[in-house]
Amino acid sequence: MRVRSVAVAAAAALTVAACGGADDDTAGGGGSSEITVWMYPVIPDQDASIAFWDQVEADFEAEHDDIDLTIEQQPWEGRDEKIATAIASGQGPDLVLLTPDQTLQYQVSGGLKPLDGAIEDERDAFLPSALDVVTFDDELYGVPIYHTSTTTAYNMAAFEAAGITEPPATWEDVLAAAPALAANGVSVLDYSGSPETTLNLTFYPLLWQAGGTIFTEDGSDVAFDGPEGMAALQFLLDLQEAGGLPADAATKTNLVDGGPLTTGTTAMTYAITLPDIEIMRTALGADNVVVGAPLTGEEQVSFGIPGVLALTSINEDEEAAYEVASFIASPEVNAGLNAEAGTFPARTDVEAPTGDEALATLADALQYARPGEVQPTSRQVMAVLSAQLQAALQGSKSPEDALADAAAEARDLIARGG
Repeated sequence: MRVRSVAVAAAAALTVAACGGADDDTAGGGGSSEITVWMYPVIPDQDASIAFWDQVEADFEAEHDDIDLTIEQQPWEGRDEKIATAIASGQGPDLVLLTPDQTLQYQVSGGLKPLDGAIEDERDAFLPSALDVVTFDDELYGVPIYHTSTTTAYNMAAFEAAGITEPPATWEDVLAAAPALAANGVSVLDYSGSPETTLNLTFYPLLWQAGGTIFTEDGSDVAFDGPEGMAALQFLLDLQEAGGLPADAATKTNLVDGGPLTTGTTAMTYAITLPDIEIMRTALGADNVVVGAPLTGEEQVSFGIPGVLALTSINEDEEAAYEVASFIASPEVNAGLNAEAGTFPARTDVEAPTGDEALATLADALQYARPGEVQPTSRQVMAVLSAQLQAALQGSKSPEDALADAAAEARDLIARGG
């Protein structure tokens, strides 16, 4: 079967009948099992993404003539709501691409089944950290198929025009550079405060760099309203006051193409992936873009997670789903996906892509990467905190009130189990 386009997949996602199980008259062999995978734009270029997953489908079916594989490409927008609705209605995918925090959320709610059987003979081939973060109650709930990495990137032409010859490596450096850049009409740091943008790429890295976390270690309470959270938010507000953030920081998304990083009105970012680095290079000239190590506050931290295939409770043919998950997680597909998407191996037997300094720097940044905040209410708490951070950036709430109000709402969510 062919990979469906984003538009078709999105429209059909919740109306198609669940296609996970083998039909009653084909169960037990002799017929064709049907497995549907929901995939997302890991490969940013839509045409390249369609071509890649189309080839994966064809290669899999060439080796498994008893399994009919359909890979439906879905948009990032509305992902959580769509997946939750699909699982609840019993109409949706057998396998779905998730992040670690999503995996725990759906595991706790009973929406997923263990996937140990997909890689039982090759667990040692995967990064232990990539498996550990999706292992709950001693069972594996996600098969890693790639690993992301983020780090800093600088428009050095903007810095040099302001008389700054070394890229800022610490919070203090960033704050010190803000006035000179602002005098040239350039903000030093990109920040995206729209609630549509995941905090994993905006506020969370700053909180971790301040030495903080969203949750307490046991997950029973939130911790972002402590001094570390205040330091991270105050860092942003101090930059904003100095003209160091984009004027629309409170409402903008993190779209790089056409945004301030590519128009030259913002000089650096601290949580960027390889595809967006390439967009910066195209817009600004490769010689003007420098890729550096993760930014340092009290700690040096970046964001990076494994993308995992999870088995939904909709599925009725676990063995067929295991075959699909194992194939997509195989060294050959893993290496090809990394090359197309600018991601990194989730396996120890696959070499990281090479080619330029950005790849090497991103690979090195993996040692500083945290996989988000993996708790059952992570996504709900993120939504609550995002709205309050936006209010602080818009000046409608003090930083103290914004964090206190977010914490109160988050504690209520935790008490109610989400």
